[in-house]
Amino acid sequence: MAEQQASHQGRLTTHVLDTAHGRPGMGIAVTLYRLDGDRRSIVAETRTNADGRCDAPLLAGDEFRPGTYELVFAAGAYFRTAGVDLPDPPFLDQVPIRFGIAHADQHYHVPLLISPWSYSTYRGS
Repeated sequence: MAEQQASHQGRLTTHVLDTAHGRPGMGIAVTLYRLDGDRRSIVAETRTNADGRCDAPLLAGDEFRPGTYELVFAAGAYFRTAGVDLPDPPFLDQVPIRFGIAHADQHYHVPLLISPWSYSTYRGS
């Protein structure tokens, strides 16, 4: 039997569901940061597509490694663009989700379910 080389199959993906309107969160700015102690570095910036997903993984290949990360979603701007009458300041504006990646060979999917007044997340598949 031939010996197989280990490869990084891990990746990070996300999607956004607008639970207030029952549709994908289209056009939401998403920024991914890697945290090292007090240092916070931008790893990726993108926008969600018409399906509320990013067109490519936020992290994959050699860039996908264990550590602490933070996804920040521009929810306030999204709801303003959708015509929602938000207070000033909005209850939710920049929504951060801080999470850890422990295994470089796994798929981490971090979805956001959002309304102007609440949000939730989970580790999906």
